[in-house]
Amino acid sequence: MLGKRIFLLIVLLMGLCLPAVAEGHSIRAPKSRTKVAPAAARKRADLDPGIAQALKGISPARVRHTIEMLVEFGNRSTLSSAQPAASGRGITAARDWIKSEFESYSKDCGGCLDVQLDTFTQPKSERVPQPTEISNVYAILHGTDSESDNRIVLVTGHYDSRNSDNLNTTEPAPGANDDGSGAAVSLECARVLSKLKFPATVIFLTVAGEEQGLYGSKHFAQMARQKGWQIEAVLNNDIVGGDKNPEQNPKTVRVFSEGVPAAATEAELRPIRALGGENDSPSRELARYVAEIGGAYLAPYGFSPTLIYRRDRYLRGGDHTAFNEEGFAAIRFTEWREDFHHQHQNVRTENGIEYGDLPKFVDFDYVANVARLNSATLASLALAPAPPQNVKLAIKELDNNTVLAWTPSTGSVDDEILSRATDAGPWNVLPKIQVKFLDMESGKNQRRIAKIDISKDNVIFAVRSVDSKGHKSLPVVPTPER
Repeated sequence: MLGKRIFLLIVLLMGLCLPAVAEGHSIRAPKSRTKVAPAAARKRADLDPGIAQALKGISPARVRHTIEMLVEFGNRSTLSSAQPAASGRGITAARDWIKSEFESYSKDCGGCLDVQLDTFTQPKSERVPQPTEISNVYAILHGTDSESDNRIVLVTGHYDSRNSDNLNTTEPAPGANDDGSGAAVSLECARVLSKLKFPATVIFLTVAGEEQGLYGSKHFAQMARQKGWQIEAVLNNDIVGGDKNPEQNPKTVRVFSEGVPAAATEAELRPIRALGGENDSPSRELARYVAEIGGAYLAPYGFSPTLIYRRDRYLRGGDHTAFNEEGFAAIRFTEWREDFHHQHQNVRTENGIEYGDLPKFVDFDYVANVARLNSATLASLALAPAPPQNVKLAIKELDNNTVLAWTPSTGSVDDEILSRATDAGPWNVLPKIQVKFLDMESGKNQRRIAKIDISKDNVIFAVRSVDSKGHKSLPVVPTPER
């Protein structure tokens, strides 16, 4: 019996080792496939050395200093704006200190920053019991290229705070994480990036009125829209302190982005619904860009972003939404695991639990990594050429290929075509061997036309600009054109 079992086992093993050939059929070699390089797979040699060097200058100690200084103002409620700055307490004193910090960075770079206040009176509302002055503080690093300086990328965080009672202006509301951490990111980005020069313009913003209803960011976004500012990207940092709770992941930060654009008209929504464009809003493309940049520049720091495909968390909101509603691409950065005992709470200890948003719960190294991710993204966008314009996908007839057409931007020398499956997240760079570039249309606004032997029904395409040094713009998904 044992010998029979051994014989059967030998036969089974021999069968596993033989090639599986069906009767009457021969084995065919699998068809070779052209490999598609993931867009996020940038080589270290492709990274901009100036950006990589700037990231080394971001300092956890400076981040800590900023957050602790903001906490020193006691209660930074927006409703405390009537409290004199000379008292050293309240939001007005905090505003003046932030302004002085921006001005000190500008002094260090020979006056390169244009520091301004955006001040207005917010009328009485549900969370504003009486008309209240609100000030946003910002610094502009103007672009150096006359053809690109109208393009703007922006980083923001709110500097107001609150405790358990949103109307309380006297009891401590330290706001170390919410959102001293986000304000610290804006300031640290300004300190480091102001030492560099960019073709496009960078704005470093801190807003107030967030806890009362996003009033500061709404006013700023509306002002930008009214003035015709060409804001290509808004990076909002809110609760990025890496709270030191045992379930925190110190190696990643969440990046939230809207799917369907908040400002889309009904006419714009129809093709989004019909063609599956709900995953390709400008904000979602910005989030993917952050993931690509993070995978490249933050690898030495063991840090990376995690994309969350929704506008924000449940029951919560943030300043990026105000920009979304004005039609700007805007995303939110937030730590991986929040501890709600340390948000919107009076400072106290109950049943052995510490409440309150105190600096001792903030991981300053974590905030520094978030600042590096923001800085790398801002710098990459500000150095890149503008995205291609008027990107179209031909749908004149039924066929199984794809024809794309676009107007290259100034400074772009090697536009890239990206693709991904309809159920996939990240982009892939389509190899040029798969693309047939047709003659460019003549005229002042030259058009580039590319034919791809891939059915447009099965994938999603995008085009982005690339300059001679490898800086890449945000990708643009084509709109159908008959």
